[in-house]
Amino acid sequence: MSFWKTIDRIEGGMASVGAGLCLLAMIVITVLSVIGRYILQQDLIPGAYNLIERVTFPLIVFWAVPLAHRQGTFPRFDMVINSFSPATRRWVSAVVLLVELVVYAVVMWYVLRFTWTSIENDRTMQIGTDFWPIWPILVMLPLAFALMMLEMCRLVWDEISGASLQRAKAESDNVNAAF
Repeated sequence: MSFWKTIDRIEGGMASVGAGLCLLAMIVITVLSVIGRYILQQDLIPGAYNLIERVTFPLIVFWAVPLAHRQGTFPRFDMVINSFSPATRRWVSAVVLLVELVVYAVVMWYVLRFTWTSIENDRTMQIGTDFWPIWPILVMLPLAFALMMLEMCRLVWDEISGASLQRAKAESDNVNAAF
């Protein structure tokens, strides 16, 4: 199996299984919290809001972002770039991706530092009346940023080598053949 197919499977698993289970947990926690509060007049899951806010929701976001970037489902403003010639478009896209890569690298550096110091200091978060370790959630952040940076490196290479232009032409040929 090729390297990029393996990365795609990892991202797909994180997004579908990981984020899906977190979404299911979020729904179950919310329903049980509402039933307990309004029907049973007691808190069935102490700290339910904190659990959703600090654990499940961040995991959903950071597990789904690399796959969303790979599939191109991020919002794009391509009205200006489509007015350029194909060669200019490739180079402008490569420069923009390099700037994004630098920004993600800086963010990755600070995320890694924060994660490492949190692990060293045994940082915790309050969920209800208990304190839980935060490192299992924080470890997922560098993983997500690393996958994003890996994807951006691939996209920069595609833009510089012209592979993106060949892929766009092949996609347009497939669309034209369907009509």
